[in-house]
Amino acid sequence: MRTALLQSSGRPGSVVENLKVLDEAAGRAAAAGAGLVAAPEMFLTGYAIGDDIGRLAEPADGDSADAIAEIATRHGVAVAYGYPEREGETVYNSAQLISADGTRLANYRKTHLFGCFERDHFTPGEQPVVQADLNGLRIGLMICYDVEFPENVRAHALAGTDLLVVPTAQMHPFQFVAESVVPVRAFENQMYVAYVNRVGPEGEFEFVGLSTLAGPDGIARTRAGRGEELVLADADPDFLAASREANPYLKDRRPGLYGSLV
Repeated sequence: MRTALLQSSGRPGSVVENLKVLDEAAGRAAAAGAGLVAAPEMFLTGYAIGDDIGRLAEPADGDSADAIAEIATRHGVAVAYGYPEREGETVYNSAQLISADGTRLANYRKTHLFGCFERDHFTPGEQPVVQADLNGLRIGLMICYDVEFPENVRAHALAGTDLLVVPTAQMHPFQFVAESVVPVRAFENQMYVAYVNRVGPEGEFEFVGLSTLAGPDGIARTRAGRGEELVLADADPDFLAASREANPYLKDRRPGLYGSLV
């Protein structure tokens, strides 16, 4: 499945403008043959927007989800995006996957919050593995800091995730995560990992870009630079099956030795 990564910070604070950016990117992705376009963490509203996070937070089935479902249907491409999710008085840092026919397939709440900024504005999620089937692949969702915990990604591997989609707000000086950690996670867990980042200055943060789709051989199929761009690469189920057959990591595990980890 051709996968498009929308590396952009959109227009922080403006849901309307961010929907326009996503609409335009979805059109370009579909024209390039993509089955999925993924946008970064908190793309719907912006990340460093302070108390506007609570003001702009929406339910998973809110107006913006409907608008994105319309975008997906019109262009014939599935969409994954980050947004602040409101459930009653609680706000989560969430990512949602909507199919090309507008169906809401999966909604994930970030389980590992990074730094005081996130802990001040969000409640952590409690479900580590969220998946949906799309175009012959099992898609898993995770957000930014979550992928830096090997236990998290291994849980997805054991649950059969083929393509792990990770909307991200990766900031300076942690660019080594995009450059090194993500390809290693893909290799050691025998999956594709699509890591799609924000870019440029926003509030107190400097987002580093470098969005990538890494394969189960640990090789980046595409890597963005430090500017706004749309990059594409394929997640190939046949290559994945062959790689899993050849790589012994998951078969050679000895879970009985790992009890001390929890």
